Amino acid sequence: MRVEEQGAPGRSEAVTGRRAANTHVHVPPNFSAFRSVEDAIRAAAAEGVCAFGVSNFHDVRVYRRFARAAAGAGILPLFGIEFVTVLDGPMRDGTRINDPANPGRMYLCGKGVDPFAEPTPVAARLAEAVRAADRVRMATMVPLLRDVFAAAGLETSLTAANIAEEVAERADVPPDWVVLQERHVAMAFQEALFLRIPPDHRAPILARAYGAPATASVDDAAGVQAEMRSRLMKSGRAAFVPESPVPFEDAYRLVLEMGGIPCYPTLGDGADPICPWETPPEALAARLMEHGIFAAELIPERNQPSMVDAYVTAFAAAGIIVMAGTEHNTPKRIPVQPRCADGTPPSGTALAAFWEGTCIVAAHQHLRAQGRPGYVDGGGRLNPDFADAVSRRRWFADLGVALIDAPRASR
Repeated sequence: MRVEEQGAPGRSEAVTGRRAANTHVHVPPNFSAFRSVEDAIRAAAAEGVCAFGVSNFHDVRVYRRFARAAAGAGILPLFGIEFVTVLDGPMRDGTRINDPANPGRMYLCGKGVDPFAEPTPVAARLAEAVRAADRVRMATMVPLLRDVFAAAGLETSLTAANIAEEVAERADVPPDWVVLQERHVAMAFQEALFLRIPPDHRAPILARAYGAPATASVDDAAGVQAEMRSRLMKSGRAAFVPESPVPFEDAYRLVLEMGGIPCYPTLGDGADPICPWETPPEALAARLMEHGIFAAELIPERNQPSMVDAYVTAFAAAGIIVMAGTEHNTPKRIPVQPRCADGTPPSGTALAAFWEGTCIVAAHQHLRAQGRPGYVDGGGRLNPDFADAVSRRRWFADLGVALIDAPRASR
């Protein structure tokens, strides 16, 4: 049945009463600033976050624990997933999208997925292909790094398998839940260096491994990890292994097969210069619409407040919902409530848009888990059962507010 619009255009009264939310963090066994999903939930609760979204790479089996911890804290859990994809046209012409070092590569997220449903045959096939590509890449990269460090004076017995086992042990999950990432590998070699080599002997080993003096402090674990990645694992470096990104169409299809909303994570002025595909913001919005993407996300910590506002305005004008997250995918513990690059909160306009987008995703997730139509359908098309876009957004946002408030009211 068609839902007719009630009242004047604009945000509903419920949505204007925004609360703290974050729709994008990574939790263990993904590389994360958090020690566990429970640690992440405690941090969110301490800051008064009422809707909290996890967006791990390629595996969702830890989400049941995340959901339990969130329920115990009176927080509504939101479930997402993230991929590195390749977009065919820009890949051929070398356009930078939202991964500046890799032209043609696009990070793509799914929001409001159902991680607990039995995977469809298509979803199972696509998900396994993604994980298999990750396994092959890491199994190739780790021996290259081991040889580089052995030649530099640091002998290790590290393998992709035993690094994954260590990650699993720390996260208290089975090893096959681990999607090994470059950051995991860099941490393993940094820890081996710090464990076996005293501080005053580390710089020469790193210089020999890099072929030039190290710049990070030999006492700074996070700095050494970052420099290992940039000096050894990136394109043209000694341990570089090309990624096998998911074709955009496959990742888009997998998000829909999991019941989610395809969502574009915007880099903005987190890159200097801004990636051509993302500028100006109005052109990015048009490109997303052309690719069937009706949701976007910002990580405000990357961006100046004016840039956040520019993208929020462009997305809103195009009818694209927008959310905000923090990622928390480095060792740095930053606030869970998103802040801009200068440390200030986003503007009131941006916060209102982020809250509306969060509420819409909450409603979509709830409905799709019940087998009911969501904000987008299984083909990625916007729900047609509304008089117009305003009434659609209002109806989903109001439902989302009620769902977000329910866990808090029951505590």
